[in-house]
Amino acid sequence: MLLAAKAVQLAYDPGITPNEGGLPGLSVLKEVMGSMNLFAIIAVVGALAVSAGVWAWGHHSGGHQAEANGKKGVLVSAGAALLLGAANGIVAFFTGLGGQVH
Repeated sequence: MLLAAKAVQLAYDPGITPNEGGLPGLSVLKEVMGSMNLFAIIAVVGALAVSAGVWAWGHHSGGHQAEANGKKGVLVSAGAALLLGAANGIVAFFTGLGGQVH
């Protein structure tokens, strides 16, 4: 009987859902997050340009370590740009996926 009572407690739905008008300042927070995303994308553009320059310099000067680091920087920058651009979609996907768990 004790096990059945614990199972009922685990299956309890508190009924909490995201509420868009619940706290003041939500629009300001959205603007701040959007601005931070923009700054991060601009920083990634700079990192990509520097990494591409290091890659080219390493290739033409015979610096194999610099060339490898430039390639690595280009790949990391491209990955960061992909994640920053897809941030809203990734969060929406996993939020929707989490909402299906019962």
